[in-house]
Formats: sequence, structure tokens, C-alpha cells
Amino acid sequence: MGVVDTVILFAYLALMVALGFYAQRRQKDVEDYYVAGRRLGPLTIACLWIAAWIGGAAVVGTTTRVYQYGVTGIWYVLAQATGCVLFGLFVAERVKNLGDRHRHLTYPDFIEHSYDSRTRIAATATTVLAFTAYAAGQFAASAAILQVMLGWDYEFSLLVAGAIVILYTAVGGYLAVTYTDWVQVALLLFGVVVVGIPVAMSQAGGWGDMRAALPDSYYDLGAQGWGRIAALVVSMVLAFFVGMDSFSRSFAARDAKSARSGALIAAVLIVPLAIAAVWLGLACAVLYPQGGDTASILTTFVLDTFPTGLKGLMLIAVLSAIMSTADICILTASANYTRDIHQRFIRPDLPPRAMLRLGTIASAAFGLLAMLLAWKMRDIIDILQLGFTINAAGLFLPTVLALYSGRVPAAAAFWSTVASLATVIGWRIAADAGAGGIFALDPLWPGLAVSALLIFGLTAVRA
Repeated sequence: MGVVDTVILFAYLALMVALGFYAQRRQKDVEDYYVAGRRLGPLTIACLWIAAWIGGAAVVGTTTRVYQYGVTGIWYVLAQATGCVLFGLFVAERVKNLGDRHRHLTYPDFIEHSYDSRTRIAATATTVLAFTAYAAGQFAASAAILQVMLGWDYEFSLLVAGAIVILYTAVGGYLAVTYTDWVQVALLLFGVVVVGIPVAMSQAGGWGDMRAALPDSYYDLGAQGWGRIAALVVSMVLAFFVGMDSFSRSFAARDAKSARSGALIAAVLIVPLAIAAVWLGLACAVLYPQGGDTASILTTFVLDTFPTGLKGLMLIAVLSAIMSTADICILTASANYTRDIHQRFIRPDLPPRAMLRLGTIASAAFGLLAMLLAWKMRDIIDILQLGFTINAAGLFLPTVLALYSGRVPAAAAFWSTVASLATVIGWRIAADAGAGGIFALDPLWPGLAVSALLIFGLTAVRA
């Protein structure tokens, strides 16, 4: 990193913090802090979708997987585009209308309205665990980039990246997320697509050149193993339907049409990003055939091949993708505690200004917890898939049935959510302990099976 590129990097980091404090001055109440006043248009909603989902795993993680295994690494991003389309077509408008009618701020608000308070608690616990894991995955990716860019060790890189995201998110809330995400999505599209692909072509050649230089296995879409791919894609797509950030974006839209259109626009914009991530990963495989530190291969490629100035822009584009995902994850976990636990069960008469202060403290606390998880677990996609599985397995069926049926007893929703969460966590612990056998199966499938068995079984019994 030369002086110019280093200046660009730190100017970007300073801008993110400045936007956070600017947003703090503009927010008037709790609705501004958690759903941006319910007045966002479709393009802003699309930016929020892209910024939240196209983060460390989509750019750094996908490029790394393509570098290791080939084009099969694209499944992560394809699943994101699929989730945006399905949520936009079938759920976004309905969630927006319900949110406006009942003044929902969070996903557990919706769950309690559909079932009862104890199901709300179960949904809150599940969401907090999932979104803390999501934020941890982004912090791990940020630290890996700063480690290579600036020569810092992993722990210090994690501390710097985490502190900046926590600061502007805790201070500015959803308005800060909105302002920073506009900048971050523009940088992402420019850096990864407009700059990244041409530079990769100049260094590694066109598609035909890379096709000839790499083994045939690099062009096998199933090279990761179809079982692993299926678990990843299904858990991610289902997570769209139960992710509190998905509900928050719909609540924040100015109308139902904006909520729907924003998700669909995001799906279209994800496609060139997916192509760019695959192209960069293949170029890295051509240029660095000996392997090495795969987690930082994209950063190494940029530092080695990009000219001064563009090097800094490309790296902050990737870094912005990561930070824009981490911020909404932190804010989501914060809202879960502030709204869904503290105000709902501890102090219902909490004044608005006190709730804003509590939200700031909660955002900082969950950010620190995510940093601790990132320090312990450094595999980006592994961390994120754990979050997707926790969120999707127990909450998908209760959520969809609440939206489209309305005839599921609260007890069925509660016990299916709790039992599924326990199954996923227990299954993962057993697998990590080397139990083998049936525990080699991804925990998503037993989690979904337990959820389905209980929710349909208890509904039938109560009928």
C-alpha cells in the first residue's frame, strides 16, 4: 500500500464515521433509529438489500471459494439473488402492510402479533444468535483484508474494523446505515465490476485463457458436493423469509410497492457482482497456482496487480461491502434486545429518548460480542452458514404459516421454534466434537424436520 492508497483507505473510514454522526443529528425518534422513519424509496431499499447481503462472504468468501474449487463458489451469491426475488414477489408487500397497520419495528413484533409473547422470546433469541454470527463473519473478513493491506496482525485489524462499524452504527442507527450503504454500494459496483474485471482480464486473460489454464474441475458447478450446496442454498433462501433485516427493510419502505420493487431491483444488481466475484477468483487461481493464504487471496491480488489509486479504491470497495453487512446485523441484534426484550418485558414505559440511548449501548455491546466470535472463529462462510441455519431452521415454517394461514396455535409455533433451535445447536456441537455418523449431515435438515414435525403435529392435535 502506497501513500495515496493508504490516504484513500483512511479517508473512507473517516467518512463512514462522519456519516454516522450526521445521521444522529437528523434522527428524531425511535422509528428513525430502527426503520428510517418508514419513508425509503425502492432504490434505497435495493441498496440496503445489496449492502446487507453482498458482504464479506459474497465478495471475499466467494472469490476465495472460486480460487479453491472453481465456479462452484458462485452458489452463495446465486442463493442471495434467489432469496431477493422470492421475498420480493411473495412476502415484501404483505410484511409492509402488516407493519404499517400494527406499527411493527421488528420481526418479533410480527411474531408476537401472530402468536404470543413466549414465541416472541424464542424468535428474539434465535434472531440475536443468528445476527451476531452474521456480524462476526463480516468482522473476520474485514480483519483479513486490513491484515494484508496494512501489515497489522489479525487481532489489531479486527479491533480497528470492528470499532469503526460499531461507532457509526451505534451512533446513527438505521439512518446511518442508509447513508453509508449508498456510498458503499456505489463503491462496490465500481470497484468490483467496473475496475475489477478489466484488471483481472489484463493480468490473467479472457475467459478462454483462464479455461485453458485451469483444470476441468474448476468449471464443475457441483465441485463442493451437492449435499453441501443444497444445505447452503436452502438455508440462505429460507433465511430471507425469517431475517429481521428483511422485515426491517420492508417496514422502512414508504409503501408496499417500494418494498417489493426494492427487493427485485437488488436481485438484478447482484448478478454482475456474482459474475465479477467468479472472474476475480478464477484470475487468482491462474496467477497464484501454488495456493497459500486463501482467506486473503483477493487482497493479495489487488495489492500485486492494481495501479496506485485504483488499488485503494478496489480495497475500500471490498471493505465497504463487508462493513455494510456488519452494520445492519449489529443494529438488528440491538433492536431485538431494546424493543423485543427490554421495552416489552422489563420496562414497557421506557421513554423514547431513553430507548434511543439504550439502543446505542446495545449496538455497541452486540458489536463487541460479534468481534469476540470473529476472534474465535475465522472461517467466514462457516460462521455465516451457522447463522443462516440457526435462523432458517426454526423460524421459516412459523413465519410463512403466520403470513398465509393464520390458523397455527401459538403453542405449536413456540415449541417448534425452541426444539429446532436446540436441535441445530446440539447437532453442531456433536459434529464439532467428532461424533461422526448421522451428525455428518448438515444441522439444517434435522432442524427443519423437527420444526415441521412439531408445528404440523401440534396443529393437528389442537384442531
